[in-house]
Amino acid sequence: MTGQITGPVVAIVGPTAAGKSALSLALARELGAEVVNADSMQLYRGLDIGTAKLTPAERADVPHHVLDIWEVTEPASVAEYQRLARAAVADIQSRGRVPLLVGGSGLYVRAVLERFEFPGTDPQLRARLEEELAAVGPAVLHERLRAVDPVAAANILPGNGRRIVRALEVIELTGRPFTASLPAPIPYYPSVQIGVDLDTALLDERIAKRVDAMWAAGLVEETRALVDCGLRSGRTASRALGYQQVLRMLDGELTEEQAHDETVRATRRFVRRQRSWFRRDPRVQWLDGAAPDLVETALRLVRSALE
Repeated sequence: MTGQITGPVVAIVGPTAAGKSALSLALARELGAEVVNADSMQLYRGLDIGTAKLTPAERADVPHHVLDIWEVTEPASVAEYQRLARAAVADIQSRGRVPLLVGGSGLYVRAVLERFEFPGTDPQLRARLEEELAAVGPAVLHERLRAVDPVAAANILPGNGRRIVRALEVIELTGRPFTASLPAPIPYYPSVQIGVDLDTALLDERIAKRVDAMWAAGLVEETRALVDCGLRSGRTASRALGYQQVLRMLDGELTEEQAHDETVRATRRFVRRQRSWFRRDPRVQWLDGAAPDLVETALRLVRSALE
């Protein structure tokens, strides 16, 4: 822990569509805080509508950091994200302001808040696994992962070839389950973690309305434009919810209605996994995203931690 740290990092976490962004803006305005993004897909320039990224106008009075940093062709790197996010936190704290770490990507949140070192990589092994992925598809490799590390398999979507390959690579390199490579949580910063969630039926309804709104806002047109920027070659960005379904539509595999409905279903499945990840952490203090006093309750928790 460096002597420069002036106070806790405030993390706003929880499932997609539960209200994290709205709460973060309200808290930032009350506290004079600045947001550090912890949504893995909002790191990509151009992935705007499908990630429910706040518009420049919506975030105009609240500085946001580690947003729109990668082209859609870049593969994700949690280690690089960790470096950038911690630099942003240090900058915010050096100016006497409060950093708000906001997002639903659990591994990214952990990478910032905890002492978290990443297993190495082997280019030849990675290349072999990626060739196999291209040849047989992610489902076959996911079954292999399930056989050697069922916990990791349960937390990685069967279609997420990039993460499946990484898990198998770590297992082969270390001889241990991928889940064993995640360290016991040791704080890097003092922090207060606030989880925002909703009743499942209400959240499912909100997800459906959000996908409707994304379609109305031009998700299909945005995806078409991103194809011209290399989206199909982006191993991470092309798998983003909504975009992967629209890409399949553009390829003739799905009708537009099917792409829309599959985006709703896939988002609901993703939400279950997010809940599973965050609910395991007893440090997260959960609030009802529909409560009329949500902002006031969150402010009390944060101010108590800051005092």
